[in-house]
Amino acid sequence: MVDAQRFPYKIIDSRLGMVDRMAYLPLMLSLNGQSLNTEGLLDTGASVNVLPYELGLQLGLIWENETLSVVLTGNLARFEARAVVVDAQVSSFPRVNLAFAWTQATNVPLILGQANFFFEFDVCFFRARSEFEVRCKV
Repeated sequence: MVDAQRFPYKIIDSRLGMVDRMAYLPLMLSLNGQSLNTEGLLDTGASVNVLPYELGLQLGLIWENETLSVVLTGNLARFEARAVVVDAQVSSFPRVNLAFAWTQATNVPLILGQANFFFEFDVCFFRARSEFEVRCKV
């Protein structure tokens, strides 16, 4: 098992604002035999992990079957969200269960927040070098 791994910041369209690089972490999500490779925005200010609607559908989730509501705040407060748990694989670290607020919002990134991504992983940001380091708690 890898002790820690560094990842580069992702270059985003700088026309959107002052920030041109963001900490996006590649990971694989799995649920009931469905898997998808994606990336999540590391957001230390987010209380919870957020799963965009389309990614939930790709994992085989059915909105009507998920009955545990989650209240989101900020930009996502106007959207309904449901609690779901998904298997996640980051690099060669052990798989972990991540709890997500699966939102009906369609134009949002997958967000990795305090509950529970940052319970499972330590992250050190090296913004001046445009990289970040991830370490599994195990």
